[in-house]
Amino acid sequence: MKTRTFIGFGLGPIQSGLFLFEAFRSQNFARYVVAEIDPALVEAVRSGGGIISVNIAHADRIESAEISGIEILNPREPRDRDELIAAIACADEIATALPSVAFYDRGDAASAVSCLADGFVRRDAKKQAVIYTAENDTRAAEHLANHLGEKLPTSFQILNTVIGKMSGGVTGSEAIKRLGLVPMTTDYGRAVLVEAFNRIQISKIHLPDFQRGISVFEEKENLGPFEDAKLYGHNAVHALLGYLAHERNLATMDQVRSYKKLQGIARGAFLEECGAGLRKKHADADPLFSEAGWTSYADDLLIRMTNPFLRDSIARVIRDPQRKLGWDDRLIGAMRLALAAGVKPERLSRGARIAMKFGNISDVRNLWPEQIRNAGEADEVVALLGE
Repeated sequence: MKTRTFIGFGLGPIQSGLFLFEAFRSQNFARYVVAEIDPALVEAVRSGGGIISVNIAHADRIESAEISGIEILNPREPRDRDELIAAIACADEIATALPSVAFYDRGDAASAVSCLADGFVRRDAKKQAVIYTAENDTRAAEHLANHLGEKLPTSFQILNTVIGKMSGGVTGSEAIKRLGLVPMTTDYGRAVLVEAFNRIQISKIHLPDFQRGISVFEEKENLGPFEDAKLYGHNAVHALLGYLAHERNLATMDQVRSYKKLQGIARGAFLEECGAGLRKKHADADPLFSEAGWTSYADDLLIRMTNPFLRDSIARVIRDPQRKLGWDDRLIGAMRLALAAGVKPERLSRGARIAMKFGNISDVRNLWPEQIRNAGEADEVVALLGE
């Protein structure tokens, strides 16, 4: 008899198309509880009988899948919050998929931290559980643990995640129909579209005898190398390819498949620039950082990035160039790793220059911490951007 309870905070694409979807597909859970503060979405899911649809982009088709049995609760409503607290008291696996770590504690009773803390009080002290954090922050687990402080039971472990799964939402009934998608619910004008990829790395679980219900994730003792591969490999080349496509006035990433030169530039950056830096830094960390492992990783991602069934827009990929040009972010960070490995990152530099032009950024140093703006490494990067 299944007795496990899964709880998700937020019902965006990553929660619905990854955590909730994989929990449901595992058939290891008896309950699926979702905390969501959007009243329209809560009402739509309830009106649909606790069923939502997600769209899965495969290499050759889009598949729609239903997730049923969802108990959706709005923690801003006192009765719903009480039910959520009771669910937390018996939960086995919890996933936070909020806009950012800043949403963990918003200073009100509806925040994830407040609900978790109140739920912990009611738990059997010996009952073990894990929390997956999915806020695209390499220290999300530590941030959540700091917020919870002494309220976090020793029987809980908060896990970081490396999510190399591309996803998004499509709004508006016309756009949903044009793309051939199934909306989340009949009464909610938004559809979730995620790629089929589900090889997600998570922190190694050290709770004795704990068995995950979501078994497809890969536990890693040290997530650092995989976080670097995601940010300075996957994300860096994705951004580079997006900016190159923008320069050609392309609208969607799949259109890049018609431009062999752009694909060649991206692959060269992946293997010879990002790869050089990452493989030197993490040479002995994992087979991923071998020549064969990295080539396989790069070639697989380049196909996935341009999947015509994912419908990824160039506008989405290149948004927020100020962030992407941050000192430790994808483009500049990948350039720095290449330079540290003795490689001149010419392709990445080209992407960064397009990003500067797109963002109307005349002096990229202004985006970096003041203490390093005039350091030698900064001068080296700026010199490359001026070529």
